[in-house]
Amino acid sequence: MRRGLVYTRRGRFLWNLIPPQRPMELLEHFISFMNSLLSPVLVIGLLSAGLILTVRLGFIQFRRLGHGFAVATGKYDDPDEPGDVTHFQALTTALSATVGIGNIAGVAIAIHIGGPGALFWMWVTALLGMATKYSEVTLAQHYRVDVASDGSKWAGSVAGGPMYYIQNGLKDKLGSFARPMALFFAFALMLTSFMTGNAIQANTLATQVYENFGVANWITGLITAGVVGFVILGGIKRIGAVTGVLAPVMASIYVLGALAILLSDVAAIGPAFATIFSEAFNPTSGTAGTGIGLFLVTARYGVQRGLFSNEAGQGSAPIAHSAAKTDEPVSEGVVALLEPFIDTILICTMTGLVIITTGVWQDKQEGTRINFSDGNVSWVEEVTYDHTDAIGYAEVKPSAPITFENGVPVAGGVSVGYFDVAVDTLYLDENHEAIFSGVIDPVTGVVTGADGAEVETLYGAAVKSSSPLTAFAFTRGLDRYNLGGLGNLIVLISVILFALSTAISWSYYGDRCAHFIWGTKGIMPFKVVFLVMHFLGATLAVTTIWDLGDVALSLVTIPNILALVLLSGLVRQITNSYFERRPWVENAEVHKRWVESKKKKS
Repeated sequence: MRRGLVYTRRGRFLWNLIPPQRPMELLEHFISFMNSLLSPVLVIGLLSAGLILTVRLGFIQFRRLGHGFAVATGKYDDPDEPGDVTHFQALTTALSATVGIGNIAGVAIAIHIGGPGALFWMWVTALLGMATKYSEVTLAQHYRVDVASDGSKWAGSVAGGPMYYIQNGLKDKLGSFARPMALFFAFALMLTSFMTGNAIQANTLATQVYENFGVANWITGLITAGVVGFVILGGIKRIGAVTGVLAPVMASIYVLGALAILLSDVAAIGPAFATIFSEAFNPTSGTAGTGIGLFLVTARYGVQRGLFSNEAGQGSAPIAHSAAKTDEPVSEGVVALLEPFIDTILICTMTGLVIITTGVWQDKQEGTRINFSDGNVSWVEEVTYDHTDAIGYAEVKPSAPITFENGVPVAGGVSVGYFDVAVDTLYLDENHEAIFSGVIDPVTGVVTGADGAEVETLYGAAVKSSSPLTAFAFTRGLDRYNLGGLGNLIVLISVILFALSTAISWSYYGDRCAHFIWGTKGIMPFKVVFLVMHFLGATLAVTTIWDLGDVALSLVTIPNILALVLLSGLVRQITNSYFERRPWVENAEVHKRWVESKKKKS
């Protein structure tokens, strides 16, 4: 019996209405149902709010981009202003959460399911998101509160974020409803921190390590949870110090690798852009399980993965920016609007172009490791969806052993799937020289060869998604320099650094929410649960963990963008006042005197 999500040849697509019979299947059905309800609201709401804020603020993301870079350099920093970290550290903390798995795995998933056109909708989300990010950070700074009296290193000296501007900024508009809405946001973002900012990071990292070394996901999860725990128990100052180093290093390694690939085949860049634009509005059917050929799905995945990547409108980054040392909310807002530009317009575009120009989004990779302890390995059967005539795959749960001859099931119908797409032929070796014959028990995952010996790992040509797809692209791209192994290593290192830095930054977002709801006493229990979720996230299937993360993203984003639209008039007032007064001129003089005094002391 078919159950679960129907996976067309171009992506995970529809919720199969046949009732599930297992708890995990029930969870997958519920997640898919919630996604089908929330994702249209998210897409329309996010783009509409970004457009409204862009117009009301006079296209500030374009007019004040240069000022944002100037403030981020630190030339206007006043060390005596309230806050915990510098403008640059606040930016790198936020960038460590945004420049991360979304740039490697998120772009790959968007293209894998939505086709190359999804990248266009990521750009739209980013350009409009720059105004959204500016607005939410400016409001977060305006309404932040002093928490130094809590007497805990975990509390920091200040706290801010959407929960504060919802509660205090919307009191006149929403009355007694403002506090419950703020609590809902804080609780939803705390749940989001467990998933998108933590479990997905651990999952992607563990998947990539398994792809390279065959290390069990739970072992990787245990190790990375320990590393994250060491950093986050030191509070925001340790987090800021670590991300201030990690963010520039990891971005540099990744961007240089992508640039080398693109420069090796400059002629392919123009056609790649043409493909992106044409597929954005008229997506076509593809091969190897990539995309689904429907405009709404292409737009949805572009917007969702764009939001996951740059977090504009989600309400998370304002929490990090609230800790910046400044008494001018706009000065941090202009720094924040750099994030979608750096994250999506620059880095995500490089990832997308590498995937498209190398052609890996349409190919299967030979020598893929197939091990039934890997959550991305499943059983699938081919289906046809009547309304689109798309041929795809639905996950199934066979209960009887399945016999294989010459690498394929004897009875036909059911196949081994990787990233929910059938693997045509199974082999005993990575070079595809010895074809597998034997029996596989779907319940236990035990593989027995024709000689009766147990087989630990099989191999086959399989589609890629998430970070393995990006690694496939980097490997093929750098093969032009005879450096294919280096391409895989760059993605592996980037995944490790991106995932760890993102989880570290997101722990701060979550503990600010716990602090808002329960006070200082809620921070330590939150950190414990955060680390547990990091470990559990490493062991779940990629599709399940990303789909659950999308539900959390929708729940937390919708109330935030509503608040931003309602408070957009206040943002405009604060903005006009700042640029009329030009306080950065005085700050520049203060910063110069502070630098000179430090030189004299040294």
